[in-house]
Amino acid sequence: MIITDIIEKKRDKNELTKEEIDFFIREYTNNKISDYQAAALIMAIYLNGMTKQETTNLTMAMAQSGDILDLSKLNQVIVDKHSTGGVGDKVSIILLPIISSLGIPVAKMSGRGLGFTGGTADKLESIPGYKTEINIDKFIDNVEKIGISMITQTLNLAPADKKIYALRDSISCVENIPLIASSIMSKKIASGAQKIVVDVTVGKGAFMKNIKEAKELSQEMIEIGKLANRETVCVLTNMNEPLGFAVGNNLEVIEAINFLKGNIIPDVAEVVFELGAYMIKLAGKGESLEKNKKMMIDCINNGKAYKKFLELIENQGGDISYIENVENFEKAKFIKPIYSEKNGYISKIDAKEIGKMSSFLGAGREKKEDEIDNSVGIVLNKKVGNKVSKDEILAYVHANDVNKLENVSKRIIEIIKISKENVKPEDTILGVIK
Repeated sequence: MIITDIIEKKRDKNELTKEEIDFFIREYTNNKISDYQAAALIMAIYLNGMTKQETTNLTMAMAQSGDILDLSKLNQVIVDKHSTGGVGDKVSIILLPIISSLGIPVAKMSGRGLGFTGGTADKLESIPGYKTEINIDKFIDNVEKIGISMITQTLNLAPADKKIYALRDSISCVENIPLIASSIMSKKIASGAQKIVVDVTVGKGAFMKNIKEAKELSQEMIEIGKLANRETVCVLTNMNEPLGFAVGNNLEVIEAINFLKGNIIPDVAEVVFELGAYMIKLAGKGESLEKNKKMMIDCINNGKAYKKFLELIENQGGDISYIENVENFEKAKFIKPIYSEKNGYISKIDAKEIGKMSSFLGAGREKKEDEIDNSVGIVLNKKVGNKVSKDEILAYVHANDVNKLENVSKRIIEIIKISKENVKPEDTILGVIK
């Protein structure tokens, strides 16, 4: 088999066989196919698309390009949760201890943030001592021992996807439904998931900018799931404004801890409970979504979810004094309130712009090797639809650099739009595809 023949075939809009896709993934992973040849094939896929079968074959080839995590010794259905990324997304930190407290095992590998979207692994590492990098045996032992472990994806999982994603980024071939779907699903399959719930974020702070794109991506992942024997449910959630109030690593962790202690934020709750209800259903622990949501609320009210979070943090080396008293977390040198310049109603808070400002302060990375500042970020004081008076606080900027503080403070006033007319908040849950 010759790579140039495969490139030519896809260039001419023909369907690739499983053998051809397997050959490409195997040889590219082993550095026997050059980047420029791989780029040519990826560009041909980007321009000409893939059939459902091609996309599934690509997904499975990437999943099998490295280790496949075997969680069969846990002897239970493993339901994984994935998010396509957003701003203020602290859902995993809240949701997964709740799920575990209901007796459903959680074996979660989370990514790091890049650009304006935050990563769960970075947020967890803002808890002093917490180890996200542990070996696979310890990971599985933790799940057996306490029912939950949350680590970063440092293992040799789907290495072909890592190479192809970096290549796609460098040749402007990121925004392609088959390539996105296969990237997400290959990682989930490689990490041992039998059933998958995906939070497909939609809007300004998301990768999918509109409902049409989000539905297409969801359908593609569900089809891959069917062909790969992995039941998949996609929940479409609104990411036009940040989720919750806090954006920044330990700021989001604090918001998540307070949520687990009973300080429930409405838009975060909607996402947490919708995703969780489907996780419980797929795990075979409850058919009724409404009853599943009630079970989750009960776990917060009776303290079981918070106790499970404490157990998770302590078991992986974290200092639980920070969980028990969030005032212990490192604070930024400067915490500046931003005041409204007029009366009215909040009409828009652009999630992407807030994410970019938080990242500019040091909460995110532009490059993978960049260091993160855990204490900086933005905490909103208002949501879209809220009434606001002149001189009322709109947000707080947490910064360790006075110049960045001033730049971001000016931008926040521009990003948070205020109108004279009352504005109805948008729905948080935009649909479910299954």
